[in-house]
Amino acid sequence: MHITFVKKRFADGSTCRKCAEVEQRLLRDGHHQRIDEVLVADVADPDSPGMQLARELNAEYAPFFVVRDGARVEVYTIYLKFVREVLERAA
Repeated sequence: MHITFVKKRFADGSTCRKCAEVEQRLLRDGHHQRIDEVLVADVADPDSPGMQLARELNAEYAPFFVVRDGARVEVYTIYLKFVREVLERAA
């Protein structure tokens, strides 16, 4: 299983508030080390890795998590659902 966390950066360089909150929760809850990759969806750069992935998966909101398990790909936009369905099940 490979987990990618995508967070948004605005044109002025600031990180979205919700993205920062989710990242803090990952750290607080001890889940940050389970994230394999962190990508930034930079609004000022449509070719940034996070923006490309968002387009590819039709993800309209950040932050989001992409879970790849073999050929299966799931996108989670709700932190608690991601924790329950992915992190707690895998533990």
